[in-house]
Amino acid sequence: MTALLREVIGDVLRQARTAQGRTLREVSDDARVSLGYLSEVERGRKEASSELLSAICSALDVPMSRVLTNAGEVLEHAEREADTRAASAANIDVSTKVVIPQVVSMAVA
Repeated sequence: MTALLREVIGDVLRQARTAQGRTLREVSDDARVSLGYLSEVERGRKEASSELLSAICSALDVPMSRVLTNAGEVLEHAEREADTRAASAANIDVSTKVVIPQVVSMAVA
């Protein structure tokens, strides 16, 4: 199962906060978001609105574009892994290229 966007964004936000050595309380105060709600966003249990995400990013002094880009990269990696696992489970070599010949019409006399 692929990760949900809200879970990945929560992880990216948590990583940014912990990299700065900040507590949930500090960021929630700066973002003017309740500590409980910020915790739920970081754990991927709540979907942050664009306004809330903007406030959290501002409090962390991290551009929202960077948060979304990082989340997109994590999702892309997870999707590729899932595709590889599915191909392995079906015993398909994903590096093999298949050439399908062109259909040729033949006239019957």
